Amino acid sequence: MSDFTDLPDLANENVGGAAIACNDDFFAEKENLVKPHAAVWKEHEYTDRGKWMDGWETRRYRPADGVAPGRDSDVHDWCVVRLGLPGVIKGVVVDTAFFRGNYPDTCALWGATIDDPLDLGALASATWIPLVPRSPLEGNAQNKFVVTAPQRFTHVRLDIYPDGGVARLRVHGEVSQRLRTRGLVDLAALDAGAVVETCSDMFFGSRNNLIKPGQSRSMADGWETRRRRGPGHDWAIVRLASAGTIEQLELDTSHFKGNAPGLCKVEGERAGAWRTLLETPLQPHTRHIFESELRRIGDVARLRVNVYPCGGIARLRAWGTPAAAHSAALDNLNAMTTADAITALQRTCGSTAWATRMAALRPFEDASALLRLAERTWWSLGEADHLEAFAAHPKIGESKVPPSGDAKWSHGEQAAAATAAQQTLAELAEANRAYEAKLGFIFIVCASGLSAEVMLGKLRERLGQPREVELRTAAEEQAKITRLRLGKLIGELA
Repeated sequence: MSDFTDLPDLANENVGGAAIACNDDFFAEKENLVKPHAAVWKEHEYTDRGKWMDGWETRRYRPADGVAPGRDSDVHDWCVVRLGLPGVIKGVVVDTAFFRGNYPDTCALWGATIDDPLDLGALASATWIPLVPRSPLEGNAQNKFVVTAPQRFTHVRLDIYPDGGVARLRVHGEVSQRLRTRGLVDLAALDAGAVVETCSDMFFGSRNNLIKPGQSRSMADGWETRRRRGPGHDWAIVRLASAGTIEQLELDTSHFKGNAPGLCKVEGERAGAWRTLLETPLQPHTRHIFESELRRIGDVARLRVNVYPCGGIARLRAWGTPAAAHSAALDNLNAMTTADAITALQRTCGSTAWATRMAALRPFEDASALLRLAERTWWSLGEADHLEAFAAHPKIGESKVPPSGDAKWSHGEQAAAATAAQQTLAELAEANRAYEAKLGFIFIVCASGLSAEVMLGKLRERLGQPREVELRTAAEEQAKITRLRLGKLIGELA
């Protein structure tokens, strides 16, 4: 990395950073140190304590002998900042913007690792390691200091000698968090340790914004390229926090209303080659979520986000299961007795024939092989087996789950319908009765994330289809449900 400022700011308020303690902030509050925007100047604006300043500013020392502390004095003020993203610090910027006659003469920076970041009492007993030795500062300037300490830190302490004001403290580094390995996790999350390694262009918005926590606040809080003229396209490469299988992608173009990309292709790196995971148009100012549209390419370590021809994306989320969890889960599934494996697999698909055949196909090499074999086996079955799988689900809008179904997962998948208005639930019940009376089986839809109103619309639309067409549609929906549930099963077995 040629410039440490290219790395994420671990102390920024936008990622959870906070100035939590100081000995004095008489003129300007310590909280300003970690504000996300650059400091501003307001001419002729004063508070009841003095000139309004956008930064942290302490009062002047008033020594008894009337002599100001010299450069060799140990008199100093201090402020402790809890990092929003604990990690290895590569450099800091002590920004004294607009502090011209009232900036500190020198500063020093210290780091500490506190097991409980909310334990303020631990600040006093913490071991503070020097990160930046006492160094001269310039006023109204971005004072940059390289940090070489190799360990992970959760807190930093800025000492200023003897007093004065600092506009912003930027703490740049590499995130070091422990990734959760059970269930679906955002493998592209900055706070899990993912990194946007490089990009073709980031003229208007940093590539690091792409994987920041939380929703974007404005166009400035996303990744945006300049306008491209001529051939080619823009791209960004994300190193995931852990290699894993992507189950859901979110591409968020919020706030990009006239400058979102027209098309996007997301590729995953597998065995040294880039393979297409998703190719899709994008809409302006929209949170796009993709599940069934994703290609099953197995575990990937990096993602390449290609935008055509240029534009802005606010956030990328890549929900999946870490490869380590896959390995442990599949080992457990492969080691089960045949009866136990059939029981476990039948939670994901209610067809006895499907679960029996899948149990016989063990051992599964990896998660990608499991999903591939699951779908191949499903489409090899006949109508009776499909109908058995359908019958294991509760009717949309109903809480009663058949004995052969999985109540925990069914209730979670229909969570949105549980809060629907009584009128909507009554209409769902009536439409369900009409559907089953006409077609001879219950209405099946992959309900995850769908509102009761959306599902009611789909039910009414499909009610008019011929039985053979609707059987195929219901089987496709069951395949989606099985894929999602296999991901849940892997999470539970890990």
